[in-house]
Amino acid sequence: MKSALSIPHPAESLVLSKVPVAIRERAAIIKLAAFDIDGVLTDGSLWYGENGEQLKRFHALDGHGLKMLQQSGIMVVLITGREGPIVARRAAELGIAETYQNVRDKGQLLDELISRHGIGPEHIAYVGDDIIDLPAMHKAGLAISVPNAPLYISQAAHWTTSAPGGAGAARECCDLILAAQGALSQFFQSTRLTGPVIQ
Repeated sequence: MKSALSIPHPAESLVLSKVPVAIRERAAIIKLAAFDIDGVLTDGSLWYGENGEQLKRFHALDGHGLKMLQQSGIMVVLITGREGPIVARRAAELGIAETYQNVRDKGQLLDELISRHGIGPEHIAYVGDDIIDLPAMHKAGLAISVPNAPLYISQAAHWTTSAPGGAGAARECCDLILAAQGALSQFFQSTRLTGPVIQ
């Protein structure tokens, strides 16, 4: 993490300019980021082939964001209440070892992760969009939701992304955490951006 006195990269400034200070402070100490699948990494749609196979649509921007988190030393965990081979395949593509399917009590799983990794809840971000996510959201130091979630879920979150689930929401979360920790800049070869930076 950069010194508090260091000047952020223009991309970090741009990301953080849209985020309240209290949320930046929460994001600055995150060590583990947990994401729901359906409605967060996907748009929540469930597609079935004529032979009963289930299909999900993931977004490449989200995948790259999750990889950037891992490359920056932040643990990424996937937690879903559903189960299927496509989730395991996507997790393997992204190198995410901790993927939990068919989880009915996500709050309990978060407690287990806290105990296993010796990480305080204030160092955990959880991104969810439905009732099953609420126990984990209530425990996390940074609870995030998406605009396509029911209002009562968004109200339980510290912050809501601008992009909907499955269309860049997870990338917004990743960029926020990385920018707040001064770690987004390492992915740029230049400090130049094409547009003006908003302070």
